[in-house]
Amino acid sequence: METIRRTTIFFILLATSASLHAARFDNEKTLESFSQSYIYETEQKFDLAINAIKSVYDQESYEMNIRLGWLSYLAGYQGESVNYYERAIRLKPFSIEPKLGITYPLSVTGNWDAIIQQYKHVLEIAPSNTLSLYNMGLIYYNRLQYDEAEKYFKKIVNLYPFDYDGLLMLGWTNFQQKKYREAKVLFQKALLNTPSSESALEGLKLID
Repeated sequence: METIRRTTIFFILLATSASLHAARFDNEKTLESFSQSYIYETEQKFDLAINAIKSVYDQESYEMNIRLGWLSYLAGYQGESVNYYERAIRLKPFSIEPKLGITYPLSVTGNWDAIIQQYKHVLEIAPSNTLSLYNMGLIYYNRLQYDEAEKYFKKIVNLYPFDYDGLLMLGWTNFQQKKYREAKVLFQKALLNTPSSESALEGLKLID
């Protein structure tokens, strides 16, 4: 009985050792593939960077999917980029980075409604995410929906009262709504941050 027990333990240890060795080998191979992909990306050889990751690709890997999402976007494969980012989102539903990442290929294809949905998802998780707030404001501003744009720019200015971009865009949003007194104050504050701002100076000139 003792001999059987020792033999069993031996095979368990052997199997564990083999498993650890295989995992270490896979990790080294994955690390090398990621490292090579960064080199190719720096050289703007995006197809080679993609192939480096695909050589070890595991569809259940969040990191591989988000990396391929970014590289596919850079390579101009917008449909593939969206698919990889969507897979990353499914793998980690509360993550923010793939929701922001997917907006890049979506913007190339002009799918602004889908972009709005992604930013809304981000803001549900992180209400103070300034990138989402600012870009939502820009989208609504460009759609001439100034009431909606104002909500997002105002949140940025409340969070960062001396932020140039927030002050400037809230100023222009107020200007478009004919709230000239408020716009003038905002343009003046934007100039305190960036005295050479041509946009803020133009806004003040139009008001005066």
